[in-house]
Amino acid sequence: MYYYLILALQGFCIYHCYTNRNSYYWIFAIIFLPIVGSLIYLFMNVVRKRDVEKAQESLVHTLNPSKRISDLEKRLKFSETFENRIALADALMDDGLYDRAVVHYNAALKDMFKEDYYVLSKLTEAHYKLSHFGTSIGIAEKIRKNPNFPKSRANFLYGLALEKEGDLERSEKELKRFDAPYNYHAQRLELARFFMRTGKRQDAIEV
Repeated sequence: MYYYLILALQGFCIYHCYTNRNSYYWIFAIIFLPIVGSLIYLFMNVVRKRDVEKAQESLVHTLNPSKRISDLEKRLKFSETFENRIALADALMDDGLYDRAVVHYNAALKDMFKEDYYVLSKLTEAHYKLSHFGTSIGIAEKIRKNPNFPKSRANFLYGLALEKEGDLERSEKELKRFDAPYNYHAQRLELARFFMRTGKRQDAIEV
């Protein structure tokens, strides 16, 4: 059993080395030092490389926040795929450009993705951030029966949007979904604030 696992590990490392055009000396290390060579290769060329790439991306984004978006816009222009459009929309959301993000999320809702849960949940959030509370509620209600919705961020914002629209009973019902001990600290804190805003001081104290 262990023999086959070692062979599989060697095979992966050699394949990765060849396809990424890393130094051929690694192949000798992987072959003649099966376990040690393979593990060192994985650390140096897979794990460590990913960490370095993430750090570089973070640094570039900090120094030039607009570069990430401009790069994603170019990628979308070159290849208009669902994945590229959502990546751009997510980046716009991260930068607080909610109105532009809405445009791309809506554009992604077509063909086989017209009822995509992720996109609709992000639209729920974007419209809430834009203070389009009625629209946010309407979109959230399209995905309420999805098993991923309960206790999700979209569910939480749905509850807050209901309060903004004056539907306090339904808002309380949705926000109380998050009232679980040792979990959802931020959401439970907001529930306590909700109780204070609606004159339920004792309930707020208990939460």
